[in-house]
Amino acid sequence: MNPDKWHPWTSLLPSPVINNVATLGQLGYLGKAPGTNGSVAGVLLYTVMFFPLHPFWYLVMLAIWIYLAIAFCGEAEKRMFKQDPGEVILDEVVALPVCFLGLQPAIVAFGGWAWIILLAGFGLFRLFDILKPFGIKKLQSMPGGLGVVVDDLAAGVATCVCLHVLVRLTAQYFV
Repeated sequence: MNPDKWHPWTSLLPSPVINNVATLGQLGYLGKAPGTNGSVAGVLLYTVMFFPLHPFWYLVMLAIWIYLAIAFCGEAEKRMFKQDPGEVILDEVVALPVCFLGLQPAIVAFGGWAWIILLAGFGLFRLFDILKPFGIKKLQSMPGGLGVVVDDLAAGVATCVCLHVLVRLTAQYFV
């Protein structure tokens, strides 16, 4: 399986465009933990773009973002001559909306306490992204941009499951 066949158009783009999209400009180079920067950007992306969407359009938009992340991250990996470069943070950005799949009603119901769900999602995602439990680490060995992005998506799914459980267990205290 060669994921490069899915996005031949990326080879036509100049390296500064590829690298700036994959690293979110200078954001991927700031600090010692660029993945945290990407995660913060992902929470912002979720709140601005994904939260207001109908569930169908949420999934459509998520599929588009995932495709683009795989394409840009894979091409950036080639052009930087590094496997899963730390400064490439588009994968974290795209994975954060996965964390909050199906949680819009809970976030609305929590009202002024909604920030707790967002903060818990951010924290759990960072934990799963760093520790890579449940076989998530093995996913990084997939070729190209797929390997860069899929481990973050898996961390997002693990976070989503945990958040749904936490919301069920704590909703009575916040709603």
